[in-house]
Amino acid sequence: MRSKTFPENLSQNKGLSIRIVSPEFGHVSPESAVQYGAAQRLPYYFFLFVLHGNSQEFIDGETIEVGKHELFFALPHQLRHLATTRHSADYYKLGFDDECLSRLPRKFPFLLNPLNQQKISFMPDAAHRLCTTFKTLNDLLRTADTDPDLILAYLNSLLTEINAAYFVMHKKQTTGNIDKFLGFKLFVEDHLTDQPTITEIAEKLALSTDCLYRIVKQHSGVSPKEFITDRLIIEARRRIYNNQLTSVKELAFELGFNDPGYFSRLFKKVTGKTIADFYQDLSL
Repeated sequence: MRSKTFPENLSQNKGLSIRIVSPEFGHVSPESAVQYGAAQRLPYYFFLFVLHGNSQEFIDGETIEVGKHELFFALPHQLRHLATTRHSADYYKLGFDDECLSRLPRKFPFLLNPLNQQKISFMPDAAHRLCTTFKTLNDLLRTADTDPDLILAYLNSLLTEINAAYFVMHKKQTTGNIDKFLGFKLFVEDHLTDQPTITEIAEKLALSTDCLYRIVKQHSGVSPKEFITDRLIIEARRRIYNNQLTSVKELAFELGFNDPGYFSRLFKKVTGKTIADFYQDLSL
């Protein structure tokens, strides 16, 4: 069994680590909300589906506008900032952890975000099905002793619908290419601070460096080297937010950089700010 990462006091079911929120249900008390702070490194999967109106999500330093019939999702370890204003939307929010996901009968490739898009738009028919499933989960989670298998059945249906919509614009792409890109992303995640070379990654995936370049460029819009650099800077920003006392030298070494000066220059080149600027922003 996988370890639970969902905050125990947030779960709405005795047998599962899951919570749903809608305008009229599921909100945590102001006292409970304070303990999580304005920024949180997510320990679970998070979804926001907007039925009407619009909302904003702040993830890993980016602002994502979410409108009618659009769904935003965030993954464990991403840094999510809570909005300072209320939603002008009718919506459902859903959170569950990896242990809950492991109890479903299939895997969902979109949760690896191979296409680097965290917002999905739905056609009216699909949006209606999604809304119906969210509503059912909302009803089921009103009672803490609801049969977990019943909840999991609807969660599986929900994720199946989302997975199909995620890939619909890319259905002409070959499965092999997507699988290879997923393999690349997984390898980067597993060995991020080791900073493997592009040649080493290509060899592990049984690809030529040219082929790896084409696949990564096709699915992410950047080269393999740029992809890894961007991912390292995102990780640096997350660690700055989570541990404001870490020195630049310590942070550089944690991320696999032998030269803190080079790391500092790279950080500014990618973000447009120095690390000192980021620390200063946090202290305001």
